[in-house]
Amino acid sequence: MDQEEKSERSRAQILEAALDLFSRQGYRGTSIRDISKAAGVSTGSVYHHFNDKEELFDTLLSEYWTAIEGPEFPFNRALASGAFPDRLEELAEAAEASVKTWQRHIALIYVDVVEMQGTHIQRFYSGMADRFAAFLHRNQAQDGPAARLAPEVDPLSAVMLASRIFLQYYAVELLFRVPDQFGKPSKAAIHDIAEILRRGMLRSSVDEAVLPASRSAGPR
Repeated sequence: MDQEEKSERSRAQILEAALDLFSRQGYRGTSIRDISKAAGVSTGSVYHHFNDKEELFDTLLSEYWTAIEGPEFPFNRALASGAFPDRLEELAEAAEASVKTWQRHIALIYVDVVEMQGTHIQRFYSGMADRFAAFLHRNQAQDGPAARLAPEVDPLSAVMLASRIFLQYYAVELLFRVPDQFGKPSKAAIHDIAEILRRGMLRSSVDEAVLPASRSAGPR
């Protein structure tokens, strides 16, 4: 192993150790000494690769930002396959896979919000609408997502809403370890959410017209 390979290996060990510690005990609760010890390297080696603890934290979040914009991110694969807006349960499964794969990185988002007022993630979320708009633009064929939505529904708001709901659902379940948060198994809860997103929660005008008539008829 040459010097460059050793250096890259050392950097990877430092990042892995920092990710584990930051995600479990927070930013302020983790020191450079803790990271160097967990990585099996000297503190000097940590400072050789990173200027300070903040740069380490920012590098780890940047890994997640890069992943979430890539085509191999499970949620992005589901979007590209046409799961939105018809196969919402499939989109939810992809959200679960995404959270499972990147669970520790996602935990850093909550660390950032609690300990740093969200200073690292503001720039990411401020550009989220543009990224979803680009997805819709790439899929604006005649039978694309926008064409299958109700005329009054904004496609960008719809895809962002579905994404937020499913990713947040599994963040609560997996990161916060809250099973059955809707008072029922996840599969049943996801089905309910998908049905509400597909159909809405208010009665249609047809239902409103039929319901009073059926009530006035009474039992026979």
